[in-house]
Amino acid sequence: MSKIYFLVGWALAVAASTNFPAIMLVLFWKRTTSVGITNSIFAGIVVSMVVIIIGPDMFELYGLGRENAIIPLTQPAIIAMPISMIVGIVVSLFTFNKFDKSE
Repeated sequence: MSKIYFLVGWALAVAASTNFPAIMLVLFWKRTTSVGITNSIFAGIVVSMVVIIIGPDMFELYGLGRENAIIPLTQPAIIAMPISMIVGIVVSLFTFNKFDKSE
């Protein structure tokens, strides 16, 4: 039963890591671009999955021992959300065209 809680927690953490930074950027920052949002979402998914894979729960699942995990975090959102936000901001700054009338 406790493995279900981990899976639900991981699903919510991945969803939060991908959606929250993108929604905040779209709603509250006028210089956000579609390329920035796309890269922000992609970064959130990739970082979340990497943190889950190298975290202690997966190491324990495959018999490698929790103490041997590369990152001692069980939930990826604390790392993935800031990285996703930073990627969205940086990419939006590089792809923003102030002379484009469509945005």
